[in-house]
Amino acid sequence: MTVRRDAGLYGYERALRRAGLDPIAGVDEAGRGACAGPLVAGAVVLPPGKAGIVPGLADSKLLTEAARERVYAQVLRRALAWSVVVIDSEECDRLGMHVANLEALRRAVARLRTRPSYVLTDGFPVDGLGVPGLAVWKGDRVAACIAAASVVAKVTRDRLMVELDRTWPDYDFKTHKGYITSDHEAALSAHGPSPVHRMRFVNVRRAAGLEPAPEPAQDTATSVGSEHPGQPGGPGTTGLDTTFDITEEDA
Repeated sequence: MTVRRDAGLYGYERALRRAGLDPIAGVDEAGRGACAGPLVAGAVVLPPGKAGIVPGLADSKLLTEAARERVYAQVLRRALAWSVVVIDSEECDRLGMHVANLEALRRAVARLRTRPSYVLTDGFPVDGLGVPGLAVWKGDRVAACIAAASVVAKVTRDRLMVELDRTWPDYDFKTHKGYITSDHEAALSAHGPSPVHRMRFVNVRRAAGLEPAPEPAQDTATSVGSEHPGQPGGPGTTGLDTTFDITEEDA
């Protein structure tokens, strides 16, 4: 199978269908690098032909919030199947972010009503999908089904972070969505971690008093949002159910 560089956003799906592989699912996640809130994975199967052309579709990170909402509605309207899996912060702490990410992607594919013959993943391979797959470098920018999955995951997670902001208004989750910003760091310093912060992240552990502050001369740019390898727990954990799923029936 050969995909030309100028094949466009739908080139991978066309090439796979010519090789007899259909349906094709794309899968992607949102929130892996955030230090608060859930990890969300989306999976989407788009139909062939004009029915699967989603107006305005692009990598979710390149779209405005309003554009993502419009594309999200179009994806759900046109998709043969779609699913979303949400893994909360406590489960992310228990598993570690990489393992939680792989688990979320596997479950998103498994929850699809239409079983795919092939799966495209964004950036790195995911084993245990039950069907062949291909990791596509910057897949959410070059493969339509991955871009669609990225939009579904991103919109779902952003909506969840707005809901969390109503419960924990001191952190302004509705603005930064749980990612590291100067305002988020200031809120952590002032209030400590909330129950939805991820305790494996060094900056969260520092705010909880579980990690020493860096030396004044130390460059902490690479460690602020990094995941702590130690055991999760301590202040900021929650006893809520660790995972839940959203599918077409729940939307």
